[in-house]
Amino acid sequence: MNVSLLKHIYVSIPKLIRLLIGITLIMTLFGTAVHLIEPKQFPTIFDGVWWAFVTGATVGYGDYVPLSTPGRLIGIMIILTGGGMLAYYITTLSAVAVDRKFKERHGELAYNGVDHFIFIGWNERTRQLIEMVYQKDPSKAVIVIDQTLKTKPETHSFIHYIHGNPALDLTLEKAGVYSAERVLITANTSQSEDQADRMTILTALAVRGHHQKVPVVTEILTDKHINNAKRAGATTIIRPNDFLSTLLYHELMHTPHATPFENILQLLNNQQFKQVSYDQIESYKTFQEASAALLEQHQILLGVIREDKWIINPGPNYTFKNTDTLLMFASWTNKKAPE
Repeated sequence: MNVSLLKHIYVSIPKLIRLLIGITLIMTLFGTAVHLIEPKQFPTIFDGVWWAFVTGATVGYGDYVPLSTPGRLIGIMIILTGGGMLAYYITTLSAVAVDRKFKERHGELAYNGVDHFIFIGWNERTRQLIEMVYQKDPSKAVIVIDQTLKTKPETHSFIHYIHGNPALDLTLEKAGVYSAERVLITANTSQSEDQADRMTILTALAVRGHHQKVPVVTEILTDKHINNAKRAGATTIIRPNDFLSTLLYHELMHTPHATPFENILQLLNNQQFKQVSYDQIESYKTFQEASAALLEQHQILLGVIREDKWIINPGPNYTFKNTDTLLMFASWTNKKAPE
């Protein structure tokens, strides 16, 4: 092992660890020396090292005291050198803590956890979504990537903020995209719809390049970019314009005393969609049989997906096929599959 390699290893060690190793070596040296000079006052090397640390920290318990001139000279050297190093270590430790807090607030601190959510884009949609996730699962870590925020949102101290362009490798690596559970890419509504969709697709490509299996949920504003988003690796494509247009139509055309928007909002807040292959519940042949059985499990059968077609609320005698997928509602607390 040559000198340059040793220097490289030494420099690669964090500054605090280097300081701690240096202080430990110096105190061990002084403690060993005082033990050899005054073995009666310091019966073991550990006793000498203990005295060196206590003296260097200016604590001075008085349980061990050098009596000879050489021993006292060692004490003076400890105060002049070791004491300074200990003070420098404590100062450095404080500076590291302050620097970490600064980096965390300004989105410069990398996230090192696993199984977390990554939300790309800070807006009212992600703000409300974060609060929903926190209410249902406070232990779930949420990472927010945004390049418009100057500092981490003070009202959401439980999130981890990353400042930067989400399409860049460095930004995604800081967010721990390799170990993320899910990624959500929201559209930047401050841009034109076409430009926002292009940025969303570029970000989806960057995410997929880092993690081939992570589910990527994207928000696409225009129909012409849906296929591009699929090719970019989007697992789910949210089309807010389509959804809002349909919802507005219901609000305009609904029957008296109906409240479509509130109904859908409350439904989605309290229930979750579930899709189950028919082969998991083959004991039920018709829609009526399956509906009755699922109701006993607090699940509501809505319809069937057959050959990429959604058949909602078919007749009671509707017969299932082996290739069907059943669409149902279930409580958020209901995690098990239908029996």
